[in-house]
Amino acid sequence: MSFLTGIILLDAPASALNNAGANRSSENENAVATKTVTTKEGTFPYVSAQSVRYWLRSTLERETPNGWKTAPIDREGKIAYTDGNPLRWWDDDLFGYMRAPGKSEAAKASRAQLTSALTPVSTTITRVSPLRVSTFMSLAPTRPTDDFGTMSRHEGNPVPHEHQFYRTVLKGMVSLDLGAAGTFSYIERTGYLNLDDNRRKEAEASGLQHLKEEKSYRLSHEERQNRVAALLEGLAIMSGGAKQALHYTDVTPAIVLALVTKGGNNPLQYVIGPDRNGLPQVNAGALSQMIEAWSDQIESPLYVGWVEGFQDSQRQYLENLLNGRAEGVEKLPALPHGFEMGHPRLVLQRIARDFQDAANSGWLA
Repeated sequence: MSFLTGIILLDAPASALNNAGANRSSENENAVATKTVTTKEGTFPYVSAQSVRYWLRSTLERETPNGWKTAPIDREGKIAYTDGNPLRWWDDDLFGYMRAPGKSEAAKASRAQLTSALTPVSTTITRVSPLRVSTFMSLAPTRPTDDFGTMSRHEGNPVPHEHQFYRTVLKGMVSLDLGAAGTFSYIERTGYLNLDDNRRKEAEASGLQHLKEEKSYRLSHEERQNRVAALLEGLAIMSGGAKQALHYTDVTPAIVLALVTKGGNNPLQYVIGPDRNGLPQVNAGALSQMIEAWSDQIESPLYVGWVEGFQDSQRQYLENLLNGRAEGVEKLPALPHGFEMGHPRLVLQRIARDFQDAANSGWLA
């Protein structure tokens, strides 16, 4: 079973991408705090994995690369859910779902008022998300700034308000379970009962491959390739984040490092860390050790996307390392499949194309 694993860095030069609600430490009633983690090292701004997944999902829905098909949503009182049909909807497939119809009379009454044509369910269905996203944490501690403003376009006293923002680089990990993409099980286990009786009948009628020993159905290889490629192209143009009207932060990846590996571990997480100023720095020793330790698990080139104009000296240093030209550094062990380097969007598009190359069909096995 193969995984696409990687790290992504987002440049946040003056940002408030994920807020925590009211700032209880402020004397102002109208004060909003950013999300942070406080440790002995200091305060680290962060963006939750839920937010990043929302940005990506919204981008895919809005931009529709490769004909992305978004699941409809319904609601029963305080419970909301998608259709939970990964046969039809690409986000149900790659982002996972839980659909558990309420059994109370109130839930049944609410369900009776629904107007959307969701696929009926005969039992609770759940799917573990093949796409895994970590919290995007600041590379280094930094203290958010309290920014004071007023609403004063009216007669009388201005209305004060306050919010926090920060300057940092955020780093997170991503992983896509390629074996699970486009493969749907009916195992009686939480997270793995993806298909109820209705969806199994649909899978049979649609001619999906039936993996009887695994109690699963699988889409065609071409369909699975298309879904993965669309996800990658969406990641390349991802947009979103709070306070964009005031801070307008570009959340497309500034740096991407990715590999297709035989396991779900992420060998790339220590290749880039903070320097003394909290900016991205390539760790040559970590890169060398990663190649030495994981070369038998690597199934693809090392994909490196790095925007020119952002830490150019480190970008050049990494390129020299990979080409064996870095001065004063022992030559790296050979990468089993070489490397590809360029702008993050172009590199992510290259990975998408490589998934559609017949020579790489084993990645989705």
